[in-house]
Amino acid sequence: MTVRIHRSDHLRADGLSVAFADRRVFADVSFSVSPGASTGLIGENGAGKSTLLRLLHGGADASGGGVADGILTRPARTGLLLQEVPFAPDQPVDAVLEDALAEVRAIEHELEAAAAALADGPAAPAGSGASDPALRYADALAAAERADVWGAESRRDALLDGLGLAGVPLDRPLGRISGGQRSRLALAALLLSRPDALLLDEPTNHLDDDAAGFLAAQLRAWRGPVLFASHDRAFLDEVATGLVDLDPTAGPVGSDGARAFGDGFSAYLAVRADDRARWERRYSEEQNERRRLGAVVAETSGRMHRDRPRRDNDKFVAHFLGARQDVAVARRIRDAEGRLRDLERDGVRRPPSPLAFAGIPGGAQAPAASGPLLQADEIVVDARLDATSLSLAPDARLLLTGGNGAGKSTLLGVLAGRVAPDRGAVQRRRGLRVGLLEQDVRFADPSASPRAIYDDAIGERRAEQVPLASLGLLRPHDESRPIGALSVGQQRRLALALVLARPPHALLLDEPTNHLSLALATELEDALGAFPGAVVVASHDRWLRRRWAGERLHLEGGCAAVASA
Repeated sequence: MTVRIHRSDHLRADGLSVAFADRRVFADVSFSVSPGASTGLIGENGAGKSTLLRLLHGGADASGGGVADGILTRPARTGLLLQEVPFAPDQPVDAVLEDALAEVRAIEHELEAAAAALADGPAAPAGSGASDPALRYADALAAAERADVWGAESRRDALLDGLGLAGVPLDRPLGRISGGQRSRLALAALLLSRPDALLLDEPTNHLDDDAAGFLAAQLRAWRGPVLFASHDRAFLDEVATGLVDLDPTAGPVGSDGARAFGDGFSAYLAVRADDRARWERRYSEEQNERRRLGAVVAETSGRMHRDRPRRDNDKFVAHFLGARQDVAVARRIRDAEGRLRDLERDGVRRPPSPLAFAGIPGGAQAPAASGPLLQADEIVVDARLDATSLSLAPDARLLLTGGNGAGKSTLLGVLAGRVAPDRGAVQRRRGLRVGLLEQDVRFADPSASPRAIYDDAIGERRAEQVPLASLGLLRPHDESRPIGALSVGQQRRLALALVLARPPHALLLDEPTNHLSLALATELEDALGAFPGAVVVASHDRWLRRRWAGERLHLEGGCAAVASA
């Protein structure tokens, strides 16, 4: 099984499949993205979105160790943005940007060489086998125009500014900038390289409103095809001209492979819900029909073999009547068995059960006392958080907003006791238990299974009381796989499980919807409303922020202001 690669100006997948020894990632995926179109790639965590993007970029060698098959078509210069930044920590910012321009510089040099060759001599005679300087120059000029080689420096400055990186010194090593800044730098570098097609894995993670709006404008103006995997519901609505859903629990009835939809995200949600309901209804009807036909076969067969006593003077007539009756009964059995075979061959498969978040376990009541759970007074973390004060009530609902670098993650770290303030003080109620879901999840041993990590972290007794499977965050077959083999979203689900298994009195969530599936993000938001403790959320998710009903704390430029919803 191999992946055959063709070159074109569009992205196309024809029957792409990837499978590992113990599981199938996806099968028979087919779709097409035309130049100028931006298609959103959606699906549950672990459905194969990142695998599909890597496959489209690198062919079978990028299948992550799985067996890949199918046909893919793509432009020669196709760029890929990964969720995990591939740069070394000692690499300076300007080196990353210059590396991104290497191919553009090569195109520029080829244009200069082609122009020189054209000026030096006449066109090669037809049939001579020599390259034609005019054709070479035309090809080089077309490539230079696609790559916009003349606007490289101005585009670099515009990208850094638009993605909130203008203030980062170009000579600063990547190890000395934040994880969010590294992610935005990777995005800037990819856009700067000006590939003919874009493959983007969660491009809006770590982007504030201004940066997300800037990226949306970039993608809407992109001349080549764009395929982006995203859980950002607002961004999907704004940018996606079509969708590809890898979720096997989506419709239509009995479908396999990817579901393509040629409209926006909000419209798709209604269509998908209708398709799922239709699929479940048809499956139920077919199962009822199978049971009815099975009963017909069993009952009719029994009637054929049931002897009934006859009087002597009836035997002659009964011989002929019984023969005719046996023929009719046999026909009924054959018809029922034939219909059963048709249902077995052509009937729709059982709709897969969607992974559903079970909610937050009980036990989060705060220790008895009056007053706030914690009080922060004029806390300052040099170069990371300006003077900020807040008071957190036992049932508080607080949303932290602000641009990149405003200090939201730092504030959560201070409240959780993981970051020490340089000035100011934090007072916590005695016995207070604080849980923090961080943006970047890292597990020390990639070979450990989620179940082993979970049991070790919360203890054997608590793991028996609240098993990992009971939370509905990971599928049973993923609980025993190596954590390093799971997607970033699945790893984030495990990190969320570790926080919720022993519910804290104060729940601190840093960009909780990053990397989470669309369904889980919505379920988590709904569960937070019934959580008995305090909740503090830092988020750029515009969809979440529009629905937020609690207070808000905006961090920006040395001040923090609390406002009610």
